Amino acid sequence: MSYQAITDRQVINATIRQIDYVNSTDPNLDPTTLLPRALHQGRLASTWLSRLHRPPDTPSLELELVVRAHHLRRWELARIDYSEGRAGYLQWRRDNKKHQAESLAAIMSEFGWPRQSIIRTTELLSRAQLRTDPETQHLEDAACLVFLETELQTMVDRLEPDHMSRVIEKTLAKMSPLALEFATTLTATTDASGS
Repeated sequence: MSYQAITDRQVINATIRQIDYVNSTDPNLDPTTLLPRALHQGRLASTWLSRLHRPPDTPSLELELVVRAHHLRRWELARIDYSEGRAGYLQWRRDNKKHQAESLAAIMSEFGWPRQSIIRTTELLSRAQLRTDPETQHLEDAACLVFLETELQTMVDRLEPDHMSRVIEKTLAKMSPLALEFATTLTATTDASGS
């Protein structure tokens, strides 16, 4: 369900350009493209969303925005600043979701998005309704596919095999059947690369 009072595609595109602009300030570079990581991952997530939605099903405008912004300003909260272990990791993730939602809300406000749309993007970015809200599932699917496409190989090289197996298992468990079909091709490519 979309709450848009905004139907002007120019406003939507301008909002996405602003998300991309902010993502382009990520100091971390994607090792393959040498683009700012958040910019590259936001664009990839949008591409995955278009593959996950099949006509006549179309994503809401709010979903388009959150997918593009799923790592918005993520680099500003460094994982290293949190305690080691699962509790520190989970706190870092919660803080990032809140930070991303606030950052996206600020951008949307600049472009005159209605309050209901801003509330909806905050709900989606929290991912609290995974499995029960189809749009939250699409966001999670796109984010997981981006992770598998851009970060899996680095993690394979860095983590112990048992730990890596748990990471992959937990990632795949969050995904829909269609996303899992796409994931199979990505994980097969990683396996074939010699890892």
